[in-house]
Amino acid sequence: MSDSRKGRRPLVADKRAAPAKRKAKTTRKSQPARRTARRKPVARRRGFLSRILHWFLRLIWRITWRLGAVACLILGLMVGYYYTTLPDVNALLDGRARGSVTLLDREGQVFAWRGDQFGGAITAQTVSPHLRHAIIATEDKRFYSHFGLSPRGIASAIRINLSEGRSPLSGHGGSTITQQTAKLLCLGVPYDPEIQTEAEYETDCRRGTIKRKASEAIYALAMEAKYSKDEILTIYMNRAFLGAGARGFEAASQRYFGKSAANVTAAEAAMLAGLLVAPTRFAPTNDLARSQNRAATIVRLMKEQGYLSDTEARTAQANPAQLSRAAEARAGGYFADWVMSSGPEFFTRNTTEDVIIKTTLDAGIQRAADEAMRSVFENQVREGSKAQAAIVVMSADGAVRAMVGGRQTKVAGAFNRAVQANRQTGSAFKPFIYAAALDLGYSPNDTVTDEPLTINIPGSGPWSPRNYSKQFYGKVSLTRALADSLNIPAVKISEFVGRDVVRQVASDFGLESDLAAGPALALGVSESTLIEMTGAYAGILNGGSSVQPYGLVELRLLGEDTPLMGTGGGIGERVVQEEAARQLIYMMEKVVSQGTGKRAQFGGRQLAGKTGTTQSARDAWFVGFSADYVAGVWMGYDDNTPLTGVTGAGLPADIWRETMSRIHEGVPLSPLPMIQPAGSSQVRAPAPSTPSRNPVGLIEGLLRDILGGGSSGQTHQPGLSGSDR
Repeated sequence: MSDSRKGRRPLVADKRAAPAKRKAKTTRKSQPARRTARRKPVARRRGFLSRILHWFLRLIWRITWRLGAVACLILGLMVGYYYTTLPDVNALLDGRARGSVTLLDREGQVFAWRGDQFGGAITAQTVSPHLRHAIIATEDKRFYSHFGLSPRGIASAIRINLSEGRSPLSGHGGSTITQQTAKLLCLGVPYDPEIQTEAEYETDCRRGTIKRKASEAIYALAMEAKYSKDEILTIYMNRAFLGAGARGFEAASQRYFGKSAANVTAAEAAMLAGLLVAPTRFAPTNDLARSQNRAATIVRLMKEQGYLSDTEARTAQANPAQLSRAAEARAGGYFADWVMSSGPEFFTRNTTEDVIIKTTLDAGIQRAADEAMRSVFENQVREGSKAQAAIVVMSADGAVRAMVGGRQTKVAGAFNRAVQANRQTGSAFKPFIYAAALDLGYSPNDTVTDEPLTINIPGSGPWSPRNYSKQFYGKVSLTRALADSLNIPAVKISEFVGRDVVRQVASDFGLESDLAAGPALALGVSESTLIEMTGAYAGILNGGSSVQPYGLVELRLLGEDTPLMGTGGGIGERVVQEEAARQLIYMMEKVVSQGTGKRAQFGGRQLAGKTGTTQSARDAWFVGFSADYVAGVWMGYDDNTPLTGVTGAGLPADIWRETMSRIHEGVPLSPLPMIQPAGSSQVRAPAPSTPSRNPVGLIEGLLRDILGGGSSGQTHQPGLSGSDR
């Protein structure tokens, strides 16, 4: 029994252990299996999404590189097309649609330019290095390293535009010099005057649409492929507009500094480069200080980019660029406009050639006229007055030496009151009445009665002229009647010799406007321009021959020595006998020495002239001469507002004196070519042997009967009366 119990294994313990081990083993092995079973769908899903993403990215890549390849192909074709259309560099340097006119004064010095001035072709190698560096520093500092476009510059421009509250493409452009050159070339589209005007063409070339910008970029790439960097810069320097009509840096350098672009200093180069951003705003002829400030900024850029040393930059800053004498003066703007308007259109206003015109302008006399105008208005006219004035100075042969068409003397293209304003002449017309009488044989010492006068005008009724003083002086000589600007004697003389005769004399002397038909003709109710009046007085000074005022002496094409045309004016046919003209000069000398023109006296010279003031003082004149020069002055308002307290004997005489006294500085005293008459008599009808323009002579007694009597009690019509000094 014992042996058999020993051989048995403990059943209970074994049974308990075995299941426990199996259970534990089973538990450890089954748990991972369950976790794996749960995670398998997630992994499958993630793998699926990864494959979809990879497929999508591969699809995008396939589409992108294919589209990119197509775009590059199209871009290459477009660049290639533009490449084939680009001509030789030299054909692109002068792209003006019209020519230019350079005006020289009587000494051969340039004083004005008109049209699109082109100073001649320059290259990146022939200009001053300072100018080349200034352009690059200002416009495109990476010019020599980029391929025609500057992504960094475009991004920077967009950022600045957005930060300043503008749209991305408004304001700063980020364009390279190559892109700007493409714009200047208008993408190779030539100007056709039959399709659009020049202004429309320029506007079209400067459009800033996205499509246009893209085209410019493509054209720029073609240029980079076709030309070298220096050739592109050469085109740019020759095509850029730089204000005041200057096309290209050579023209601008000549215009502003009177020197070639090859010789400009660092300060001058900076000023020229500063014009690129806004040619009109920064033109030194418009505002020199503003232009100098802009140039100072560019000098700093040149220093920062290594183009100038510290010493060179300090020198340029301390010595800013100054205008040449001709550019600084900007004298003769009105004169230049007049010459341009009076010359042949195909060589002036619409020239396609570069024209040189030598003129009669005297720079010293022009400067004197400008200074006189400024002096009188600054010192004698109330501040804020809108009154205007004009001045013309000429020689006795009609050669115009100076012209001021308004108070703004340094202008071009403005309304020129000296030649464009037709104004009533007032008593400045009276010398032509006395010229007619003297030519018919009357003497300056002959007398006429200053008394009440009434003339019955058919359709208008009685008309009674009055003197400025509203007084009557009885029997007066013709000389005194003119010296004191008496109206009634002037009307009587006009009626004695005949209005038709007076109109003919005035017209022959150069007054081309329609002259009044009634008796008020004698009081200057007809209109004329200042240049016509001054030219007519020049005819009196030269001995009685007509004068055609002129400013053009010689016209030739640039580079040629043979003139295409010469003087277009001068002395014409005789109007009155020389003796009559010299007697009239004697009478007009008394106007200045003893009469209404006393304020015009200066320097002890013999001077002659005549004042003129129209009805209600809407116009005031003084026209007169020395032995050397004739000058005319008009003053008034553009809208015909009456002047306050101004007559021809006042401010116009002052302006005339200030002008002529400056002109005659250093000029020897010369006597007037006048004849002092001998004897006197009452005004009478011409004798049968006297040459007469009006054979129906009237004696004063008969005149009274014919005109309807001399009663001062007749109705006075203000609109037809004269009121003058």
